Amino acid sequence: MIHLIDKLFINNSLTKEELIFLLDNLTESDRDYLISKAYETRLRTYGNTVFLRGLIEITNYCKRDCCYCGIRASNSSAQRYRLTEEEILQACINGFELGYRTFVLQGGEDAYFTDEKLIKIISSIKSKCPEAAVTLSLGEKSESSYKALYDAGADRYLLRHETATKSLYESIHPNMSFENRIECLKDIKKVGLQVGAGFLIGLPNQTNRDIVNDLIFLKELEPHMVGIGPFIPQKNTPLRDEKGGDSHTTITLLAIIRLLLPNVLLPATTALGTIDSSGREKAFKAGANVIMPNLSPFECRKKYALYDGKVFTDTESAEEKKKIETKIKEAGFEPVLSRGDNITWKRI
Repeated sequence: MIHLIDKLFINNSLTKEELIFLLDNLTESDRDYLISKAYETRLRTYGNTVFLRGLIEITNYCKRDCCYCGIRASNSSAQRYRLTEEEILQACINGFELGYRTFVLQGGEDAYFTDEKLIKIISSIKSKCPEAAVTLSLGEKSESSYKALYDAGADRYLLRHETATKSLYESIHPNMSFENRIECLKDIKKVGLQVGAGFLIGLPNQTNRDIVNDLIFLKELEPHMVGIGPFIPQKNTPLRDEKGGDSHTTITLLAIIRLLLPNVLLPATTALGTIDSSGREKAFKAGANVIMPNLSPFECRKKYALYDGKVFTDTESAEEKKKIETKIKEAGFEPVLSRGDNITWKRI
């Protein structure tokens, strides 16, 4: 096992069979060694920095009906909201004044936010917040739409593939195409955006073979960002009674991803922090190097309920930022508010 981990550390690659063997047979001492190698790799590529991104959840309207998601279209219990262009811009300005230099606009697939509206929003952010990066996470679009958003100044686009196993994907994404999801990710990268993929851990019926499919897919795509997190059931979804994912596995997979993709930007997600109060600090030591504090208006944060028990705060953003930075420093890392682009990316 140590030989396999060393091979992964040196070559940043293992075969499918080797990855399956690794996941099936990893002992706690092996896992400690794996995490130490992931930590060594993140120090070599990004030092001890943790990049802070300002997250703004712009809408919880969504046309999709994903079986695990609390803002799914058929959830009549969801309290819907949609930020105005002015509210989005003001949230960015507030964040910019606090020092943030990346803003992540996240939401469901909401037809209200047309390319035209998004282009206007991106242009306004770039005008009012010079040198700030804009990341979008708004679902599946056409290649021409991704190109238009990139040309308007967007820098990154997050679109988790959720699972790289077609049958599992289709079982939890009614009336959606697995092939289209994968094509969207390729289109995002093709037009010049930094692309972010990622998957859920602990989905019902998910096996280590499915997780290895995700790892192989990520290695082939070579995204600039990877967001993974535990599946957490939500009370108004078909998967409400299922068992969720766990922190231990999530952190193990963060370490493997850091070794597979040394240059990747790897968030310690809110979902991980929700199921493990010290999960994000553990994640930093396993290779994660991004965290995304919430800059959304307070009254919207509870409404963006993708899963139950979501960690959120209604404290003033400056106070929240100070607490987060203190926790990062206490874990032995340095919080950084720069753009924090992937070190391999340049705007074309």
